[in-house]
Amino acid sequence: MPTGGREMAGGIRGAAARWAPAAGWVLVLVGVLAVAVSAGTGRQMAGDAADGTPGTSAPTAPGGARGDALPSPRLDGPLSLEESLAARRSVRSFTPRPLTLAEIGQLLWAAQGLTDADGRRTAPSAGARYPLRVHVVTADGLARYVPEGHRLVRRGSADLRADLRRAALDQAAVGEAPLVIVITAVIERTAERYGAERAERYVALEAGHAAQNVLLEAVSLGLGAVPIGAFDDAQVRRVLELTEDEAPLYLVPVGHPR
Repeated sequence: MPTGGREMAGGIRGAAARWAPAAGWVLVLVGVLAVAVSAGTGRQMAGDAADGTPGTSAPTAPGGARGDALPSPRLDGPLSLEESLAARRSVRSFTPRPLTLAEIGQLLWAAQGLTDADGRRTAPSAGARYPLRVHVVTADGLARYVPEGHRLVRRGSADLRADLRRAALDQAAVGEAPLVIVITAVIERTAERYGAERAERYVALEAGHAAQNVLLEAVSLGLGAVPIGAFDDAQVRRVLELTEDEAPLYLVPVGHPR
């Protein structure tokens, strides 16, 4: 037994010596794979956070900036919901007075802001697909709202309101308002779950939910607004340089009533 024990011990030590280099390489490979998986997961999580849709990259400004954080939205206001509903009217004439960043942020939050840690938003979405995108047109340029982080990503510095007015069949409110909120949608996100025919209906309903939120929030802020659906889709796409799969659904001019 003692001899056999020494032989077994020697065999084990010899085997360990022979396998040590291989084990080292295995550990290295495992480490590389772990880093790769971690990086891939991080990219996927970042994509999920962009628009609430898996695999969607978070939008960035030129130069890779992650956008500018907006003032935190308030969760109470001077008017009740009932008072806002009663006071809501379509306003088509505005003073040139610009909106504050806090007012813009509040309106955008009303349209598509996050309301809990699970990514739910102020407007309901069929299957939580969240196909809507919200763009901002002001005298300072064009930007896109990102619900995650409640921030704006600048897309250009040119004042596009005159061009957008022409695309909207020359409706004066679009060119006069200090802010035009443009609601668009990537309908395919919803179609992936519900099919193309149902998706068109669901997305149109969702755009209506978001637009009504903006209209009521405008009243609460002492502002005026009007929802506009009469425009040339192709022209709006060109003016805002929308992606090929992005459909314009609503223009909502907002400002101080004249």
